[in-house]
Amino acid sequence: MKNEIYDFLKRIALVVLPALATLVITIFQIWNIPYGEQIGATITAIDMALGVILGISSKNYYRNLKRNKN
Repeated sequence: MKNEIYDFLKRIALVVLPALATLVITIFQIWNIPYGEQIGATITAIDMALGVILGISSKNYYRNLKRNKN
């Protein structure tokens, strides 16, 4: 994965998706719009999966970097 893509996805995972989930849950609750919790939980689940994928990618990157130095 290219560094630019990794950095973009990391920002999405760390900032955008948690903020979006919070916004959806809060606004939907204030305005009594149905399924706010379900949508917020879905966004959070997607964020968790993205975080795991990025964590694995980062771990593999540093493992390969360490191997190449030896």
